Amino acid sequence: RQAYSGTLSMLILSELRRNTGTGVELSCLIESISTTNPRIEWKKITNDGPSYVYFGKKISGGLENRAVIREPATLLITNATRSDTAKYRCEVTAADDQKSFDELVIDLVVRVRPVVPKCSVPQSVPFGKSAELSCVEEEGFPKSQYQWFKNREEIPDDPKTSLMFFNSSYTLNAETGTLKFIAVRKEDTGEYYCRAKNDAGYAECPAQQMEVYDINVVGIALGVLVRGFFSSQKQTGNNYKVPAKGDGVDYVRTEDEGDFRHKSSFVI
Repeated sequence: RQAYSGTLSMLILSELRRNTGTGVELSCLIESISTTNPRIEWKKITNDGPSYVYFGKKISGGLENRAVIREPATLLITNATRSDTAKYRCEVTAADDQKSFDELVIDLVVRVRPVVPKCSVPQSVPFGKSAELSCVEEEGFPKSQYQWFKNREEIPDDPKTSLMFFNSSYTLNAETGTLKFIAVRKEDTGEYYCRAKNDAGYAECPAQQMEVYDINVVGIALGVLVRGFFSSQKQTGNNYKVPAKGDGVDYVRTEDEGDFRHKSSFVI
């Protein structure tokens, strides 16, 4: 749209979006003017207030070595960075014209592609237990959203919407990158990786294997029986000696005091 329809008029661009590391052109076009040498100024407007970008025919501030003026008033940023995201105001003063002053404001949003996210996937989880997978990326702008994949298949937000994940019990937060299994199943075993994405692009972490294993219920039951037998012998006051190593039996003390397991089969 035009800011003014008289002798001094400019082309307004309401918003520009560019990826980081590329050139950005903020157009401030003067269609007709009577003043020979109008005064051109550019200001960067942030939450801290306005600051000069172009004043007295010189580029200043953080753009001093990264911007030029394309006649008569267009600002060209040659290497845009995330810190350049702001509002920019072009001000034109034409002393000899009927309208001596006009201005325009452009919103510049410099997008930054995400870097490879940091992913955490547990290597092994007991059947029926909970598990949490995390994905974090902090360089992208705007803020990254997250997707999780299992064996190269995208994991949906709601498992009930997919036949492949229908029986899984999990919650997926696309804002934080957290995938939480309430109770894992054997079918949840697989390779998992995360994708961080925004308007500028995406990046993925390497796939990591998660295995769901069965707890050895028989081994636990035998351990309880052995501990219970030792405890009963102590309570009755009977002296008890660990039997000599018999054929096919090899007792080994585990990390838990008083807990024994066997390397070979034996009968209780």
